[in-house]
Amino acid sequence: MILKTAIQELEDRARQLRQHIIAMTCAAASGHPGGSLSAADIVTVLYFHQMKHRPDDPGWAERDRFVMSKGHAAPVLYAALAEAGYFSVKYLKTLRRIGSSLQGHVDMLSLPGIEMSTGSLGQGLSAANGMALAARLDKRNYRVYCLMGDGECHEGQIWEAAMTSAHHKLDNLVAFVDHNKYQIDGQIDEIKSLRPFADKWKAFGWKVLRCDGHDISSIISALDKACKGTGRPTVIIADTVKGKGVSFMEERPLDYHGKAPTPEEEKKALAELCQLARPKER
Repeated sequence: MILKTAIQELEDRARQLRQHIIAMTCAAASGHPGGSLSAADIVTVLYFHQMKHRPDDPGWAERDRFVMSKGHAAPVLYAALAEAGYFSVKYLKTLRRIGSSLQGHVDMLSLPGIEMSTGSLGQGLSAANGMALAARLDKRNYRVYCLMGDGECHEGQIWEAAMTSAHHKLDNLVAFVDHNKYQIDGQIDEIKSLRPFADKWKAFGWKVLRCDGHDISSIISALDKACKGTGRPTVIIADTVKGKGVSFMEERPLDYHGKAPTPEEEKKALAELCQLARPKER
């Protein structure tokens, strides 16, 4: 069982990632804050609790792999990589600037720690399949984690890849769905319903788990169960809130899918996130 203090440290870390997301998208006057904020707790648990990785050796052969399939949520991944030590936190403010490695969608050729260039939705799970198969062929024990959006699951390639994962019994593959119930055009249920979502994954041969995507303990528990299974890939459907942590973004998720906060909104958002911070022990 993970200690309460460790949970609190991860919660603090997730809050820091959210602050970075707000600050960097405001500085760029561009980006996708809503879906980055909804994924912050998942990414925090992966990078600061779950995955084997070495910031001082990004190409370490035994590292676990992470594929950000919803590539427009680049800000949360950049924030995690910076906090983990892959590059300076100060560099985050260069998001989307000409010449910066912090592009609007993640690029594996521009930055250490990026395993797959993504942005064209639906492609990440296919790449994750290849990495998981490579681990088997190379007789290595690393795991592959892939984060998708629920809107992204409208893409046909996701389901082709899902069949491939199950066909090859890729039990070293764990996929997350950031289930915030929105995509760029509106609510998932109104655009194209995914229901019954869990049953669809089960029918494709996957082990299916659910968790509260904003509860650190719930995410960790789901990952523990995912890594104990054999013979099947696992998908964790994480129930989340688009814009999580910033009240006016939570209330208007469509407005902040691809719209950066203004300087005034940045101040308000950062103030809210600071108020949520756990009091420091004396």
